[in-house]
Amino acid sequence: MAFESLSEKLTATFKKLRGKGRLSENDVREAMREVRLALLEADVSYKVVKQFVASVTERAVGSDVLDSLTPAQQVIKIVNEEMTALMGGTAAKISMASQPPTVVMMVGLQGAGKTTNCAKLAGMLKKSGHRPLLTACDVYRPAAIEQLQVVGAQLELPVFEQGQGDPVEIARAAVRHARDYGNDLVFLDTAGRLHVDEELMDELRRMKEAVHPNEILLVVDAMTGQDAVNAASAFDQALGIDGVVLTKLDGDARGGAALSIRSATGKPIKFVGTGEKLDRIEPFHPDRMASRILGMGDMLTLIEKAQQNYDEKQAAKLEEKLRKNRLTLQDYYEQLQQLRGMGDLSQLAGMMPGGMGRQLEGASLDEKVMAHTEAIILSMTPLERENPQILNASRKRRIAAGCGLQVVDVNRLLKQFEMMQQLTRQLSRGRMPGMGGGGFRRPVKRKKHR
Repeated sequence: MAFESLSEKLTATFKKLRGKGRLSENDVREAMREVRLALLEADVSYKVVKQFVASVTERAVGSDVLDSLTPAQQVIKIVNEEMTALMGGTAAKISMASQPPTVVMMVGLQGAGKTTNCAKLAGMLKKSGHRPLLTACDVYRPAAIEQLQVVGAQLELPVFEQGQGDPVEIARAAVRHARDYGNDLVFLDTAGRLHVDEELMDELRRMKEAVHPNEILLVVDAMTGQDAVNAASAFDQALGIDGVVLTKLDGDARGGAALSIRSATGKPIKFVGTGEKLDRIEPFHPDRMASRILGMGDMLTLIEKAQQNYDEKQAAKLEEKLRKNRLTLQDYYEQLQQLRGMGDLSQLAGMMPGGMGRQLEGASLDEKVMAHTEAIILSMTPLERENPQILNASRKRRIAAGCGLQVVDVNRLLKQFEMMQQLTRQLSRGRMPGMGGGGFRRPVKRKKHR
């Protein structure tokens, strides 16, 4: 996960500060040297690191901090505020046109995930009540049009295409089509290159002049580090971008791009891609990201993810069953489905502060195990799902045969169901035990051999 190494180093540095009752100016400067090294190792540009550390140090060595009762907490608060400011301060949104449609040009180099994230962003806005239109303006890359049609179909989004024509004319025709058919958003999936060249920029400039987009969003790959910052600077100088979509933030990127782009270009990161699935995109909140980097968690984003997968009627029904201790296998299945919809547990762990997150670190939802769980439960009759205690040997054999698995798999699920009942009882009382059971896999701790 991006920022993992940086977060660990900063947490260790601040732990040392907390271990000292009083702080001297030398203590602060020593901590800032470690912060500087951690940021440089995270691939943040030297210029940005230098300015950041100087700003934090200037504030942290003041008498208000060093003479306070909790100087270490004050230093951490300053680092948090400065890091939030470094990444833009507040979340930036898409500028909507006063007269629809709002035109959004998605630009970037090849391989950054432009086509997929064009659809992801349109899909996210569709959930907010918008009516987006995807437009295939990449007429050069083989299968680019087909790729946009495939992801569009998966998200039930209309796709406008005119084959291998002039991209500028296709964009112009798409805007007319949107006006005629009531689409209030037009996303232009433009062509990319392996590197910035004048031919590409000229085509994008002509497209910009033709359709006057409300937003030009640059898609950059977080895995490319400072190359992402260089690409952002080049596109901004040539085209004038309005914001950045940072992709692959779920990978092992060191995170330097997210911390450097705003300072290098003056343009905000507006959205981040956090996974391969088409719903894995979210608005970028600098304050929340700073809290996650500093190990403080991001409970607001975690709550929003839960709300997206939250069914109020189903929750009320489940609460009543928990109160009466009548959780069924159907309820178990539905809860696992909702949990899977929230994403990888290792991502959720990063949003939890302190020890809560560490309990889920490294855990993941195993899709194969989930598929087996689904197959077993769906092979049962409604009566069996509501009353698992009636599952005798013959019923288990029938269920196993029906889903193509073994009786031992059915028994394993029933055992996990018992554990799930215990877990939900504990959660309803406000406790957070170690996770386990259907679909969860934890890292195996191996004994060290001397």
